[in-house]
Amino acid sequence: MSFASDNAAPIHPAILAAMAEANSGAAPSYGADPWTARAEALLREVFETDCAVLLLPTGTAANAIGLAAMTPPWGAVFCHRFAHIAEDEAGAPEFYSGGARLLLLDGPSAKLVPHTLDQAAARYSRAWVHGAQPFAVSITQATESGTVYRPSDIAALAEVCRHRGMALHMDGARFANALAFTGATPAELSWRSGVSMLSFGATKNGAMGVEAIVCFDPAMRAALPHLRKRSGHLVSKHRFLAAQMVGYLENGLWRELAAHANAMAQRLGAGLSAAGGLLRHAIEANEVFVDLPADLVARLDEAGASTYAWPADGPLTRRLVCSWATTQAQVDSALAAAAS
Repeated sequence: MSFASDNAAPIHPAILAAMAEANSGAAPSYGADPWTARAEALLREVFETDCAVLLLPTGTAANAIGLAAMTPPWGAVFCHRFAHIAEDEAGAPEFYSGGARLLLLDGPSAKLVPHTLDQAAARYSRAWVHGAQPFAVSITQATESGTVYRPSDIAALAEVCRHRGMALHMDGARFANALAFTGATPAELSWRSGVSMLSFGATKNGAMGVEAIVCFDPAMRAALPHLRKRSGHLVSKHRFLAAQMVGYLENGLWRELAAHANAMAQRLGAGLSAAGGLLRHAIEANEVFVDLPADLVARLDEAGASTYAWPADGPLTRRLVCSWATTQAQVDSALAAAAS
């Protein structure tokens, strides 16, 4: 019973089958294949707009390359203090942008709020040559605390961005889980609310390893193919990235998998709370952040239910993540161990 990370989950059989189907005969390389054309068309259909789409193997590459297209080397990016781009990507956004700084802000449950963002942005002026200038804001969907930005939340941040001359980037590693929670459409949760650039995640939700940069701003598109190639992330056998994305999107599989993971997290969180745990954040996607006594953690460990220490929230906090492959039987087995 792995609750440590949704990255530990296996590949969904339909996605594996899509890759196997693509593994027949020769095909043009570097994205000139029919699978890539299909994946790009599906994403444009999903988002209901003529967006630019670039497939990559990792979320770090998607975030860093996308931000590099939005921010010059003398620029800066506002993000939450606990954002993945700030804490878990080894300086990749700074590296790929040629030196753009990350400016860290606080906010409840790892969410940026408009007032804080506006106050921080007001300190900068394009005429000031002695410091970095903010060109972008990055938000994580769902956040590092498992919470979700609603369309109205995004629109409010986007309004600050417009007022201050910045563009809005979304790290959507768990975009599908946020979508399942809000009931919004993909367009409403992205470009219709003011997002210019999205890192669209699939790996955490059943794929082997594929993400997409989805660019909604025509002015930012030209640089993206060159940045991807220069960074070493234009995969030669590109059809195997694309086949994953096709298998993920066709027949609404991605939505189904995310909804299941969210439901398992709700069940797990409710049970742990009943067993004496203290929830640190609202459960809005597929992650549970909960303070657990040491003896309860020991019982979970003994039962084989792995969890992840989360000291950012407190010494007793554990993060538990459900995936598309988490079963109700696994959740109930973990809860039985917790209650024993």
